[in-house]
Amino acid sequence: MGLKVLIINAPFVKGFNRAQRWAARTRGRALRAPDWLAYATAVLERAGFEAKLFDFPAAGWDKSHLKALVRREQPDFVVLDSTTPSIYSDIDCARLCKEESQARTIMVGPHASALPEDTFRIAGGALDVICIGEYDLTVMDVVSNYHDVGSVAGIALPSHDGVIRTSPRPLIEDLDNLPFPAWHQLDLMKYFDGSKLYPHVDIFSGRGCPHRCTFCLWPQVMHGHRVRLRSPHNVVDEMEYDLALCPTLREGEFFFEDDTFTLVKSNAMRICEEILRRGLKVSFSVNARTDTADKELFTALKRAGCRQLLVGFESGDEGMLNRMRKGRTTEDSRRFMELAREARLDVHGCFVLGVPGETLQSMQRTIQHSLDLGLQTVQFSAAVPFPGTSYYDRCLADGLIEECRWDEWLNDGEQTPVVSCPGLEKSAVDDAVDRGLKRFYLRPGYMLTFLLSTRSPSDLYRKLQGARNFFSYLWTAHGRKKA
Repeated sequence: MGLKVLIINAPFVKGFNRAQRWAARTRGRALRAPDWLAYATAVLERAGFEAKLFDFPAAGWDKSHLKALVRREQPDFVVLDSTTPSIYSDIDCARLCKEESQARTIMVGPHASALPEDTFRIAGGALDVICIGEYDLTVMDVVSNYHDVGSVAGIALPSHDGVIRTSPRPLIEDLDNLPFPAWHQLDLMKYFDGSKLYPHVDIFSGRGCPHRCTFCLWPQVMHGHRVRLRSPHNVVDEMEYDLALCPTLREGEFFFEDDTFTLVKSNAMRICEEILRRGLKVSFSVNARTDTADKELFTALKRAGCRQLLVGFESGDEGMLNRMRKGRTTEDSRRFMELAREARLDVHGCFVLGVPGETLQSMQRTIQHSLDLGLQTVQFSAAVPFPGTSYYDRCLADGLIEECRWDEWLNDGEQTPVVSCPGLEKSAVDDAVDRGLKRFYLRPGYMLTFLLSTRSPSDLYRKLQGARNFFSYLWTAHGRKKA
């Protein structure tokens, strides 16, 4: 077809982890591969376009590299991802692409999807199309039909009267028909997460989440609440493909980034059976919820190679769990941990602080809860009301979000609280996040156990690099607070 498309994970602050649900430079300095962009790239490749994927944060490149790249490649289209804290920079990158070529600019991702009108307003002509929500096939349709782009479903376009939204695009039903992500265009060894074996690669067995947690971004903005599953055969085909592409993955792990891999027990069991039937010797981790605790399932996961369950416990306070619409209790958390220990599965606990209604006492209960559960690793985050979520709508209606630019939602690239809860200073939430991390990870007994459980040279590298990253964050945070 002759058309060239550049797919860009754009530069922003150093170490910016755009692909995670809460975009920022993480406290553990994790860096994830741009999985959704890799899907869109693979779809374009299959359609016959010359599609090239570039991950600027992983390469350590800045906007001068983007300028040189676009000038050299002279693409017909440039696809750029968007997040809330980086949106001004993302638009600057789109403008730079237009200045250096005749490329048409397409923006995807959660911020542009949630606020297309505002994004076009800020862009001032730098953007041509926004693909709303799940964009794997939408980008291909825009490139294929740009002469009649208004006929493409699921997009927004600027017009002299404002912004036009075309008809909504249905969610992708046949996930098996999507090509595997274009990992062959990236160096998977550049990505690191201290809570996962090294190297790791993301994989999805399904999309969508039926639950209604107020702050959760992907279901509300990108992939919807209706669950769609891939066939176990297709999932394990991808695992074998990735292992052939990057044999070092046998020392690392796959991470199932489904909102809840364990949501549909029958499908999760069949994936485990397929892994065992093919004799794959792999490690993997999965996202889970406390209401999916199941002895039979956990046993099957362990036999198939599952190492770790990542669980959104979120809070140790019953009232806060209700305010988040989590639909679970602290007792559910304890029962989950009992079954996980019986199956010898590690658990990574995720906790959210600062949702309206939070107090110093409730945050302390959450920190203590994280210590009592017997977790192997944790993360604490300040709740961020990303546009498009019910949490954002509520905070906006209640006047809890201060007037500020989107790029003020980060502090030197780090996540920072943006909600002013009655009776709770934003700084108190930030302090509680750091306090929780220090109390968990700086226990002498924990550090000793963490090192003694090392399983391989690559695992030792992962642990030492993770510790280095964590202490780097603590040093940086201490410097900011002193200033």
